[in-house]
Amino acid sequence: MHYVATFFAGAFLCNSIPHLVAGLQGAPFPTPFAKPHGVGDSSSLVNFLWGFINLLVGLYLFSRHPVTLEFTPDLIVPLAGALAIGLFMSMHFGKVWRDKHAQ
Repeated sequence: MHYVATFFAGAFLCNSIPHLVAGLQGAPFPTPFAKPHGVGDSSSLVNFLWGFINLLVGLYLFSRHPVTLEFTPDLIVPLAGALAIGLFMSMHFGKVWRDKHAQ
Protein backbone atom coordinates (compact mmCIF):
# COMPACT_ATOMS: atom_id res chain seq x y z
CA MET A 1 0.00 0.00 0.00
CA HIS A 2 2.93 2.34 0.72
CA TYR A 3 4.15 2.13 -2.88
CA VAL A 4 0.66 2.70 -4.32
CA ALA A 5 0.22 5.79 -2.15
CA THR A 6 3.62 7.24 -3.04
CA PHE A 7 3.07 6.48 -6.75
CA PHE A 8 -0.12 8.54 -6.64
CA ALA A 9 1.54 11.22 -4.52
CA GLY A 10 4.08 11.70 -7.31
CA ALA A 11 1.32 11.73 -9.92
CA PHE A 12 -0.80 14.29 -8.02
CA LEU A 13 2.19 16.56 -7.41
CA CYS A 14 3.21 16.41 -11.07
CA ASN A 15 -0.37 17.09 -12.17
CA SER A 16 -0.59 20.12 -9.90
CA ILE A 17 2.19 21.94 -11.77
CA PRO A 18 0.51 22.76 -15.13
CA HIS A 19 -2.77 23.69 -13.46
CA LEU A 20 -1.12 25.97 -10.91
CA VAL A 21 1.01 27.59 -13.61
CA ALA A 22 -1.96 28.14 -15.93
CA GLY A 23 -4.00 29.53 -13.05
CA LEU A 24 -1.25 31.88 -11.90
CA GLN A 25 -0.68 33.08 -15.47
CA GLY A 26 -4.39 33.71 -15.94
CA ALA A 27 -4.42 31.27 -18.85
CA PRO A 28 -7.17 28.80 -19.73
CA PHE A 29 -6.17 25.14 -19.68
CA PRO A 30 -8.07 21.83 -19.85
CA THR A 31 -9.33 20.26 -16.62
CA PRO A 32 -11.66 17.34 -15.88
CA PHE A 33 -14.42 19.94 -15.36
CA ALA A 34 -14.28 21.35 -18.90
CA LYS A 35 -16.57 20.26 -21.70
CA PRO A 36 -15.46 18.01 -23.27
CA HIS A 37 -13.61 16.61 -20.26
CA GLY A 38 -9.86 17.07 -20.45
CA VAL A 39 -10.08 18.78 -23.84
CA GLY A 40 -12.09 21.98 -23.40
CA ASP A 41 -10.50 24.83 -21.51
CA SER A 42 -11.35 25.78 -17.95
CA SER A 43 -10.85 29.23 -16.47
CA SER A 44 -7.65 30.20 -14.74
CA LEU A 45 -9.49 30.18 -11.40
CA VAL A 46 -10.70 26.60 -11.91
CA ASN A 47 -7.16 25.60 -12.93
CA PHE A 48 -5.61 27.19 -9.88
CA LEU A 49 -8.11 25.51 -7.55
CA TRP A 50 -7.69 22.14 -9.30
CA GLY A 51 -3.90 22.46 -9.11
CA PHE A 52 -4.08 23.42 -5.44
CA ILE A 53 -6.28 20.41 -4.65
CA ASN A 54 -3.81 18.14 -6.48
CA LEU A 55 -0.98 19.70 -4.47
CA LEU A 56 -2.81 19.11 -1.18
CA VAL A 57 -3.62 15.48 -2.06
CA GLY A 58 -0.01 14.78 -3.07
CA LEU A 59 1.35 16.37 0.10
CA TYR A 60 -1.21 14.53 2.24
CA LEU A 61 -0.19 11.19 0.72
CA PHE A 62 3.47 11.95 1.38
CA SER A 63 2.67 12.98 4.96
CA ARG A 64 1.04 9.58 5.52
CA HIS A 65 3.80 7.67 3.67
CA PRO A 66 7.11 9.54 4.07
CA VAL A 67 9.82 9.10 1.46
CA THR A 68 13.56 9.44 1.89
CA LEU A 69 15.70 11.11 -0.73
CA GLU A 70 17.92 8.07 -1.13
CA PHE A 71 17.81 6.30 -4.47
CA THR A 72 15.68 3.41 -3.19
CA PRO A 73 12.20 2.16 -4.14
CA ASP A 74 10.83 4.71 -1.65
CA LEU A 75 11.99 7.46 -4.02
CA ILE A 76 11.76 5.61 -7.34
CA VAL A 77 8.03 4.83 -6.97
CA PRO A 78 6.81 8.45 -6.62
CA LEU A 79 9.17 9.45 -9.42
CA ALA A 80 7.58 6.71 -11.54
CA GLY A 81 4.15 8.17 -10.71
CA ALA A 82 5.31 11.63 -11.79
CA LEU A 83 6.86 10.16 -14.94
CA ALA A 84 3.71 8.19 -15.82
CA ILE A 85 1.32 11.13 -15.46
CA GLY A 86 3.83 13.49 -17.08
CA LEU A 87 4.20 11.28 -20.16
CA PHE A 88 0.43 10.84 -20.43
CA MET A 89 -0.29 14.55 -19.99
CA SER A 90 2.38 15.67 -22.45
CA MET A 91 1.03 13.35 -25.15
CA HIS A 92 -2.63 14.11 -24.41
CA PHE A 93 -2.30 17.89 -24.18
CA GLY A 94 0.11 17.97 -27.12
CA LYS A 95 -2.65 16.38 -29.21
CA VAL A 96 -5.27 18.75 -27.75
CA TRP A 97 -3.07 21.74 -28.60
CA ARG A 98 -2.39 20.49 -32.13
CA ASP A 99 -6.10 19.85 -32.73
CA LYS A 100 -7.07 23.31 -31.46
CA HIS A 101 -4.48 25.07 -33.61
CA ALA A 102 -5.04 22.99 -36.75
CA GLN A 103 -8.41 24.66 -37.32
